[in-house]
Amino acid sequence: MKETLNYIQENKQRYVDELFELLKIASISADPAYKEDVLRCADQVSKFLKDAGADDVEVCETAGYPIVFGQKIIDKNLPTVLMYGHYDVQPPDPLELWDKPPFEPYIKKTDIHPEGAIFARGSADDKGQFFMHIKAFEAMMKTDTLPCNVKFIFEGEEEVGSKSLEAFVKDNTEKLSCDVILISDTHIYSNDQPTVTTGLRGLSYVEVEVEGPNRDLHSGLYGGAVPNPIHVLSRMIANLIDEDGHITVDGFYDNVETVSDAERADMNKLKDDPEHFKKSIGLNGVEGEKGYTTLERTSIRPTLDCNGIWGGYIGEGAKTVIPSKAFAKISMRLVPYQTPDEITEKFTKYFEKIAPANVKVKVNPHHGGMPYVLPSDTKEFLAAKTAMETAFGKEVLPYRSGGSIPITAMFEQVLKAKSVLMGFGLDSDAIHSPNEHYGLFNFYKGIESIPLFFESYTKK
Repeated sequence: MKETLNYIQENKQRYVDELFELLKIASISADPAYKEDVLRCADQVSKFLKDAGADDVEVCETAGYPIVFGQKIIDKNLPTVLMYGHYDVQPPDPLELWDKPPFEPYIKKTDIHPEGAIFARGSADDKGQFFMHIKAFEAMMKTDTLPCNVKFIFEGEEEVGSKSLEAFVKDNTEKLSCDVILISDTHIYSNDQPTVTTGLRGLSYVEVEVEGPNRDLHSGLYGGAVPNPIHVLSRMIANLIDEDGHITVDGFYDNVETVSDAERADMNKLKDDPEHFKKSIGLNGVEGEKGYTTLERTSIRPTLDCNGIWGGYIGEGAKTVIPSKAFAKISMRLVPYQTPDEITEKFTKYFEKIAPANVKVKVNPHHGGMPYVLPSDTKEFLAAKTAMETAFGKEVLPYRSGGSIPITAMFEQVLKAKSVLMGFGLDSDAIHSPNEHYGLFNFYKGIESIPLFFESYTKK
């Protein structure tokens, strides 16, 4: 392994230069105007894979954007690691909030990243992170130290819901067969406290509608005598959570996982700093479900949040109306043993139940995803822990993330393999926001850790 790490050290600058080539491509999957850029990015990824030493590299067509596949099978009797990532990126808007153009990458030092960080759309999510896999593989190939088989799958639709991925995986189960899946699309707790993500929350996302009168009404002629849908909707949303931060939907907690006291104690070793947390988001205080720490509220407990609310007149000037309708978008983050279908059904029944008789309500489900857990006593987790402890020289702790990556549950169901969420970003990297960035320290640590994971997993 020493020769592999030496190779990585000698090629650091080239790695960054090549990553810049990817970051310059505006592979925005959500906007059809960038279709050619997304396709060009897929071609560039396939070129990097071939140059790194992968065999059977393909740009596979799907109903949407292509999936890049490659592999290196050195011995069919050895384990196979499947590496997943995505080459598409979020739209960069609002452009005026970027310090420099989002697809012109540059390096700048910051307080959190004294060694420098790469600023560009996609630097942390996910080009900088999946590119670590290609460069780590290259290092193992060049030094003849690849200890097992490896396959790659990089998609171009993650930022729009991975629309084509499940069908591709189901149609290619033999091609993608593996023993473990390695994903770098998450973050660590901090550079001083590295972590391996052991859990992700699921998601139920709905849009609700409250309808009152059959048209917008003059607020002078009708005000005080008819229900105002905005008022009604606001009261209904407010009543979805009680004063203890408890979600009031009937049966909402029926299937919630009970996390052991020992695991909760391990989780809180991460030294939650309430003051730093509040300061980082400009708040004077936090709130949430009674009896749980901030770390627990944002990881092992389910949530319900209103993501947007609208109705009536919101244009320039004044228009004195009682609106006919009001709308809101609501997301519910789920924990193990809850399912999107179950929670969506329970929410719908409860929302209809609490609606006043003088209005009509409608709940329109949007999308959802299953929660995912990688137990911290598994071979997969222990291999990641060993690898990162070697690379960082520090104890690595398990960490449950509050976010959702629905493909992890799909991979396990279809490919019968666990996903190791070995990401290296930070929650301060401004992913999906202006001035997204990815620390050079994190980029290099990822490239160092991946060969160590291969070595550790193959030996366990």
